Amino acid sequence: ARRFKLCVHNYYKETKIVKKKTKGLICQILFIVVVVALWEIVASQFAKEGNANLFPSFKTIFEKMIWGFTEKDFGGIMIHSLSLMLEGLGIGIVLAIILSGLSVISDSFAAVYNMIVSMFDLIPGIALISAIIIFLYGQNDIAIVILVIHSVVWPMSRSIIDGFNAVPKLYLEVGQNIGLSPVKLLFGVFIPAAMPRIFSGIKVGWARAWRGLISAEMVFGGAGTIGM
Repeated sequence: ARRFKLCVHNYYKETKIVKKKTKGLICQILFIVVVVALWEIVASQFAKEGNANLFPSFKTIFEKMIWGFTEKDFGGIMIHSLSLMLEGLGIGIVLAIILSGLSVISDSFAAVYNMIVSMFDLIPGIALISAIIIFLYGQNDIAIVILVIHSVVWPMSRSIIDGFNAVPKLYLEVGQNIGLSPVKLLFGVFIPAAMPRIFSGIKVGWARAWRGLISAEMVFGGAGTIGM
């Protein structure tokens, strides 16, 4: 009887969860349908006034996308841009992990690096475009990669450092009692314990990498260089 009641309880619980998810999915679909309908209504009004290019319909957008991929090599341009973004993201992740790890090993480095992160994390990548063009590499792929690295390394470092600071002291004391060096503490205690924050930092870095890429190509694309 007890097992039967438990099975019934679990069944109703799972049914309730499924209903909730289904309701949420239906609401999302209805929202998308309403947005598409409103979009088409506004696009038709612009078309009647002879300004279809100012607010194109979904049909026009789809046709232009097909034309771009078949006639203008949009696919190659997108792959090129994504490769630059992934390159900068990868370098930024590695730098963030290394520099944040050094801040655990050395208190002096931690004080300086925390100050640097606090300053540079507030600077948007687009604010550095002029300096990168003038003083570094001009309008080319290296400049875009540098901008993406800047967009990634600081917020990810902040997330990793916060994760290191949240490691329970008990873990550190156990590691120190068994004779682990600072480097072994980093790889054996800090990084495994802070893994959720590291993955959270990677997600933030992914979003910032897109922002950095778009910021760079707003300028470099307009200036005639290859990009999206």
